[in-house]
Amino acid sequence: MAWSASKIFRPFIADALGNVAAFDLDADSIKAALFSNSITPNQDVTSANSAFNAAVWANTNEVSDTTHWPAGGVALANKVLNSASAGIVFLDADDTPSADSSATLAGVYGALHYDATLSTPVANQGICFNYFGGAQSVTAGLFTIVYSVNGILRLTL
Repeated sequence: MAWSASKIFRPFIADALGNVAAFDLDADSIKAALFSNSITPNQDVTSANSAFNAAVWANTNEVSDTTHWPAGGVALANKVLNSASAGIVFLDADDTPSADSSATLAGVYGALHYDATLSTPVANQGICFNYFGGAQSVTAGLFTIVYSVNGILRLTL
């Protein structure tokens, strides 16, 4: 049981391309929920099992701070779906910080990024998960997810 990589959920791609879900990554509320190392993320689960508060993404495995990084995660700001580069499509957003510099979070290994707007085929369907490379913690400080220059998720076509 452990994190080992960042991945896009296969059902997210299948549901988007099959018109099962009308994802609008620019407009929908996309949230980042933090998780411990007590899970083993899997990109090949069903749509229902990729959702926040389902299967391994149950809130019992979530790491949160009631006021500063609430249960259910923090919404991404200034999302951009970019396809300006030949053969590349990626989702990016501003780095995602805790509400202020008083957060206390321990043993954070990664984040589930999910669509908090749609309810079809399931509510809070997972888009991708991002591994932080090991345990991250903060005590009475600012916790920020700093996204890669390559974006939160990236497709090379």
